[in-house]
This record gives sequence, structure tokens and C-alpha cells, in this order.
Amino acid sequence: MSAWRVVCAKEILENLRDRRTMISVFVIGPLMGPVLFALLISLILSTQLEQAEKPLEVPVVGAEHAPQLIRHLKAVGVVVKDAPESPEEAVRKRDADVVLRIPEGFAESWREGESAKLELVLDSSQQKARASVTRLKSALQSYAELTASQRLLLRGVSPEVVRPLLIAEVDQSTPQSRAIMILSMLPYLLILTVFAGGSYLAIDTTAGERERQSLEPLLANPASRAELMSGKLVATTLFAWASLALSLVLFSLSSSIIPMDKLGMEIKLGVMECLKLFLIAAPLGIVGAAVMTIVAAFAKSFREAQTYMTFVILAPALPSMVMAINPLKPADWMYSVPLVSHQLLIEQTVRGEVTAWAQVALSVGVTVALGLVLAAVAARLYHRESLAISA
Repeated sequence: MSAWRVVCAKEILENLRDRRTMISVFVIGPLMGPVLFALLISLILSTQLEQAEKPLEVPVVGAEHAPQLIRHLKAVGVVVKDAPESPEEAVRKRDADVVLRIPEGFAESWREGESAKLELVLDSSQQKARASVTRLKSALQSYAELTASQRLLLRGVSPEVVRPLLIAEVDQSTPQSRAIMILSMLPYLLILTVFAGGSYLAIDTTAGERERQSLEPLLANPASRAELMSGKLVATTLFAWASLALSLVLFSLSSSIIPMDKLGMEIKLGVMECLKLFLIAAPLGIVGAAVMTIVAAFAKSFREAQTYMTFVILAPALPSMVMAINPLKPADWMYSVPLVSHQLLIEQTVRGEVTAWAQVALSVGVTVALGLVLAAVAARLYHRESLAISA
């Protein structure tokens, strides 16, 4: 066998016997993404369904000033509650999501056909209260439109006069594409899994062996250092790929049992989708293995390498965060930028959009080329005599 294959087999066998490596590659890495995903989806589902199904309870101040309005609110399902002593304090303490205040002059303005004022006491910073506020505004708007139409009819004017436009929305989204609002974190989780899956092995095969003083005898072998490094890189990449594959399987299983249809969405992560996602993300295993090997080569101990690796694993989050804050329209050149291209391709696959294989090939080709360049840099570092000397 060639030297790199011997080293690769050695690293794989040694790390298969290491409990910490097995937990990192096959438990923490693959489980972290699907568990976060399942918890997030379950929380969103429970919150949305609870807000949609529970009655809308609204405390009303001055209900006696607008009896017709109160009857309308009750007719559309609003539960009118007694007014609290201090509406502002009730909202601040979250005893009420929103309080409707009807001023004393409401009835007079209404009889005169003037614009009558209503006040909504709310706290816009409370995320959970927004659904209640929106539902109440919708109920009040329907009453305003009904009253406006009646006033126009009494004056012999068609209500259509004040509605010169009828806007009909032609929604081009699909249940699968709407799910991307929830699956926006999936690209980062998959990329994170690739990096995390090989991190422990990259540290152990360089900084770990250096600290245990077993790297120096290995480098003293007649095999070239490039071959030794190649064997370690291949082993690290294989572990990263194994972590990615297991994570995709768990994502597929978790998405199949989540009732997304209740929100009018669909998550489709079947065999073909998972294979495509693996093809898209797999080249990052080469890049991650090379980068983490380079970082570990500068560390003097296993613990120091772990500290550095935290920042390396978090780095892939930057494109995801930037594109989440400022979504970009996909352009051809973006598919030649690692991490950005992976973000776009993973999103397109999850949305069920048709992806040009030329774009996938460009992303894979550029990422593999970058990985080989970084592997060459790692090979150069293996020629340093100080690499084998422990602190």
C-alpha cells in the first residue's frame, strides 16, 4: 500500500477506537443541526397554531360609547373583556396583548359622519403580541369598510366609487418554497456539520499527536511528508462526509414527521434531495479538513487547537448571516464563491427549484480546487521541523 493509504487507515482505525471522536463525529455533529431544526419547527408550529386557534381576547375601555362596534367585534369572534384600571400598565406587564380604548367623543363623531378616533394600547416590541394586534386591526378595518359602504349607499353613491382598484394577489409560491422561511438556517447547519464532523480528527492528527510526541516518529519514516499529510487529510475528510451523510438522514427523518401542512408548507427532503445536498456540501469537507489541519499545525497543544477551531467552525456562518439580513439576487458569478454558492444551492434545493447542473459543477469545481490549494499549503507546513516539537 502507498504511504498515504497506510496513514489514512491508521488514523481511521485509531479514531474509531476513540470514544470522544465517535461522539463528536457521529453524535454531536449530526445531531446538533436536526435537533435545533426540530425544536425550532415545533416551537413555531405550536406558537402559530395556538395564536390562530385561540379566541382573541381584547380588553375594551369605553365600550359603552360604541355599542355597534362591540357587537361587530363579538360577531367576528373577538372576546370583549372588561377594561383594566391602567391599560398601559396591563400591556407593559403583559397581562394583555392589546387594549382597545374608545374615547368619549367617538359616538358624536360617528353620528356626524366624521372620522372617529380609536386608540390601540400596545407594545410593538412584544413579538408574541403582534398576532393579536394584527387580528384586532383586521376586525376594526372590516367594520370601517362596512360602515363606509352603508354611508355611501344612504347617499345614493355606489361603494365602488371609493374602490377604484381591486387588487388580486397571484401567489407564485408553493408549499415547499414557503417552507424556506423556516428552513433558512438549514444551509448553515449543513455547512457547520461538515466542519464540525472533521474538526476533532484534524486536531488529534496534528496538535494531538504533537502533544503526545508521536508525530516526530511518524515524520521520521521514509515516506514523504506530503504523503503523510495526505493520509491525514483524507481520513479527516471521510469523517466529515460521514457526519454530513448522517445529518442529512436525520434531517430527512425529522422533516417527515413534522406536520408542516398545518401551516400550508411542505418540507421535501427525500432520497434525491439528500443526495443532491450531499453532492453540494461534500467538497467543503476537503476545504474544512485542509483549513483545520493548517490551524492545528500552528497550535502547540490539543487545547489550544480547540480554541482556534471554535472560530474556524463559526466562520461559515458569516455568508449565511449577511444573506439573511440582505438577501441577494443570485448571479452567475456567485456560484464560483465557496460558502455563498453553497448557501444559494442548498436554498434552491430545499425550495424545490430547478437548479442548473452547470452551477452545481461550478461550485463543486471551485470548492475542490480551493481545497487542493489549501491542502498544498498544509503539506508545506508539514515540512517545518518545528512541527514535530511539542511545547
